[in-house]
Amino acid sequence: MLFALQSYAQKDKKVFELKPNQSMCMTGKGAGQDAAINPYKDGNSIAFVKNLGENVFSIRVQYQGKIFQTRELEPGVATMIPLRQGSEMYFDSKLAAKVKLEFKDGTN
Repeated sequence: MLFALQSYAQKDKKVFELKPNQSMCMTGKGAGQDAAINPYKDGNSIAFVKNLGENVFSIRVQYQGKIFQTRELEPGVATMIPLRQGSEMYFDSKLAAKVKLEFKDGTN
């Protein structure tokens, strides 16, 4: 039962709900400021993002204070976002959104 509970808790940490008109720092600013923990933050990584909600939202990637990439993600669509070490990734939503986020090592 403990294993099932831990598995469930870890699964929940991968799903985020955004409120209308919300911008959320997903990763890149550091402990206490990031919504998600990127275990590959000390190198390049890949963010796997899936829109689980009913509304479109935007993904914004910044590097050294400059916007490097923006992308809108339609409901039900998944994408991969390469993240250079030191990048910040934000999710911006005009309407309520539900997002699944996972990270992979970007060096392979």
